[in-house]
Order: sequence, then C-alpha cells, then structure tokens
Amino acid sequence: MRILVSDSLSQQGLDLLSKEEDFEVDFKTNLIPDELVERIGDYDALIIRSATRVTDKVIEAANRLKVIGRAGVGVDNIELDAATRRGVLVVNTPAGNTISAAEHTLTLMLALSRRILSAGISLRNGEWMRSRFTGVELYGKVLGVMGLGRIGSEVIRRAQAFGMETIAFDPYITSAAAEKQGVRLVKRDNLFKEADYISVHIPLTPETYHSIGERELSLMKSECSLINTARGGIIDEDELYKALKAGLIAGAALDVFEEEPPTRNPLLALDNVLMTPHLGASTAEAQVHVSVEVAQQVINALRGLPVAGAVNLPKMDWQTIEVFDPYLTLVEKIGSFHAQIVDGQISEINIHYTGSLFDETDVSLITVSLQKGLLTPVLQTNVNYVNAPFFIKQRGIRIIETKSRTDGSFANAISVTVVTDQGERVIEGTSFGHQEARIVRIDQHHVNVKPGGYMVLLYNQDQPGMIGLVGTILGENNINIADMTVGRSEVGELAVTIINVDSPVPRDVLQHIENRDEISFVKQVKL
Repeated sequence: MRILVSDSLSQQGLDLLSKEEDFEVDFKTNLIPDELVERIGDYDALIIRSATRVTDKVIEAANRLKVIGRAGVGVDNIELDAATRRGVLVVNTPAGNTISAAEHTLTLMLALSRRILSAGISLRNGEWMRSRFTGVELYGKVLGVMGLGRIGSEVIRRAQAFGMETIAFDPYITSAAAEKQGVRLVKRDNLFKEADYISVHIPLTPETYHSIGERELSLMKSECSLINTARGGIIDEDELYKALKAGLIAGAALDVFEEEPPTRNPLLALDNVLMTPHLGASTAEAQVHVSVEVAQQVINALRGLPVAGAVNLPKMDWQTIEVFDPYLTLVEKIGSFHAQIVDGQISEINIHYTGSLFDETDVSLITVSLQKGLLTPVLQTNVNYVNAPFFIKQRGIRIIETKSRTDGSFANAISVTVVTDQGERVIEGTSFGHQEARIVRIDQHHVNVKPGGYMVLLYNQDQPGMIGLVGTILGENNINIADMTVGRSEVGELAVTIINVDSPVPRDVLQHIENRDEISFVKQVKL
C-alpha cells in the first residue's frame, strides 16, 4: 500500500509507517494543489497537517484513497462531505496535545501565583525587591474548572497533587462520574463565587462567546485568578480589563485571545496579567505524539482494525445510509438543540423511535448521531461516530432506546428526552422528505420548525401582543426574522416560541427579552 505524507511529520511517525513491510511511504511536502491532484490517484492513504488542503478536486482524483490522516485536531482543511461520499475515512489526533495543554495551564497558574514574569524582569533590570513579589500558594486553594473534558480532567489531576480542592461546572457529566475524579460539581454561578482559581476548558460557540463577562467577573472573589488556555472569545476581554484595572479580581493568565496576535490588546499593559502566544500544544512531545498517533491510526485503517479517531462516518451499507440520511441529520440537530438549552446535570437520554422505518432496523447509528450532536457543542475534542458513545459512557449518562409501531401522529418520528436533576425536556422530529426534516414537538407543545441556522427559543405567557413584543425588540436591534413558530398546549398557559433569525442575537438583547415579566425562559441555538 502506498502512503503520501504531504506535510511535516516527526521521524518517529515516519519510522512507524516504514516498519510496515508492505507499505511504501513517500514524503513530499510543499506540493502545489495541481501537483497533489496529479499524484493522489496513486495512493491508498494521505497524511497531512494544516498546510495541505484536501479539496473536492483532490478527493475526486483519489481513486485508490482509503484514509486521510490529520496530525492534529482541526479538519477544516479537509472537505469532509466529499470524503464521506467517496467512502474515504478521515482520522485526526485529538488526544495528542492533552498533556501539553494541561501542563501549560498549571504553568500559568504557578507563574501567576508567584509573579514569576514580573520578578524576573525586575531582576534583569538590576533590582532586588523580594518583598514586592510575595506570592501565594496553590495548596488549600479552590480550583474551579469549566469543562471536564480531556484537558480539564488532566488539569484537575495535577491540581489535586498540589493539594487543591477541585470543583467544576459541566452539565454533561453526572455527579457520580465527577466524584470518581475527586471533583465536586457545582452550579455555574457557584463556581465563580467559590473558586480561588478558575480555569476555562470549554469550546467557543455562539452560546459561550463572551460568556465570562461583567456579571461573571463581579461574582468572583477579589483574590481570584482567571486562566484561559481553551479558546479566545470566551472571555470578554474589555470587561476583564476593567475588572483587573479596578482590582475586582487578582489576576489573569491567557494563552488564547479573541484577536491573534493580540498586538493592540490593552491587557498587555497590566502587571497582573500573564500572556503567552497560544503555546498550549507547542511542545516537542506533543508534536511527536500527534505524529505517532496519526501514523498508527492510518495503519489501523489500512489493516481494517478499529480506528478511535474517525471524524466522519464509519464504513457501512450506503444504501441504508441513503434511507436514514434525513434522520441522521435530524437527530444530530436535536442533540445539539438539547445541548444548547439544557438546565442541570444530565443523567439520562431516552430516544424513542416511532414507525415502520425503524421497527425492524438497526438504529444504533442514529442513536450515535444523537450522541454526537449532543456533545459537539460542549467538548473541545472532535466528537465523531466512533468516540461519542465512549464520551457519553465516561460521563455516566445512561442511553435508553425504545420503539413503537405508531402513535398516530406521524408515519415515522424520533423523540428525544433529556433527563436532568432539574427535570425533563422533550424534542421530537420527523422528515417529510429527503430534505424536509422538522422539529414537531418541544415538551408538550406541537410546533413546525425547520432546524437550522440561528434560532431563539423562548417560553412566554400565552397572551395577545407577545409576537409583536419580541419582534419589536429584535427589530430595534437590527435582527431580521426569517421564520417564527408558536406552540401551546392550553389557552392562557405558557407557550413556546421559536424564531429563526438571519444573524446571531447579542447577549444583551437576549437578556432584554428575558427581563420581560411575560417571558420565563430564553435561549439562543445555533444549528
């Protein structure tokens, strides 16, 4: 089998490939697009980093290609849909930088606590001012972690070795699973109030953008320090600057920024801020790890062995996929919808299949698609059809599958109930054709919603003027409404309203809507 490596790969990764006697490995970097198109037809596997772009044209020319390996996490330089259509497996290496990122987080915490940067600069300037740089210990302090994924969990293990108390906010893990890590789960506001250090390990989404702002900073202790090695944009840097300048919190350590490089960032001028240029994964070991990991993934894929880092659909009967395709997409969106509106700690997910389409068919792939959709908005790693069930099990969430022949409403439908410590929420969907997927029920309310783009979900009093009220607020803020659906179960009770909009709704506008007495719940969803 022939393998083309078109970007830099560590020697350890190349050696692993070369040990396979029936593999021929060609290492050709800096190929221009036309050269890659011309050559790719001779290869069974392609290994890349971020420089090579695998376009539709490349995949179309790849007559022998079985697998594309990405040495790293991001796969935005690969046309995934085209690869999936051609049955080409795409794999990545989401775990390769975990230790490096976790260690960098602790490095920032320690350096910030002991004022290493300022003290070092002072010493180089010929000063000896020991009393000016008195630090604080990590021992006995409370570390609050936002997001108990791979990196967040590794940070907690290391912090516990320092004798820190560890708390976390993550609605996608059960209390029992967190307790196994020695972590106490808390509500979001409580984390900001209790922690001496807060470390951010959540992805950047429309929901998490600027989710740490003026309100959250005001909840923190004056001696609290904030660390972000996840993604720029999660923290509102303007509000962080104000809080640090006013002494509302003790300090901040940032490896990621909303604009990179942060050349004009006012935080650069503050003595109580430690900043590094996105170095979380920049270690020699991490580069070796991703190279070795991608080489092993490609070997496994070519040998027909299990591949843990598969990003697109696993090998399967494509005639079955053609039938189920609308429902695969639908349940993934239902899962994502649930993830973005959930309240409380998830303990159980019930997925109920109704109709003859599902009655005597293996629906496990659809169930996995739901899990993928549920986890994708909240995990930093690339969630896929292979690892989603593992992550769900790791978090102690129970999955229950049931079927019925019909309930009289739709020929075929899927309803998903998410159970948390604060109650249950139900979303049901169906498909009226290959491209006509619809959400038809939210809780007890019947609706007709096309799931896609930016959406606003709200619960409001069923009374005259509500559509006009919300529409006016959106209009005054230049938010255009594309569609709107209202559902109710009884006249005069709470109704549900779903609004499709053409652009994101700013946080302050959502807050303005939620502050109305007639409205009890507002969430923005991006599908």
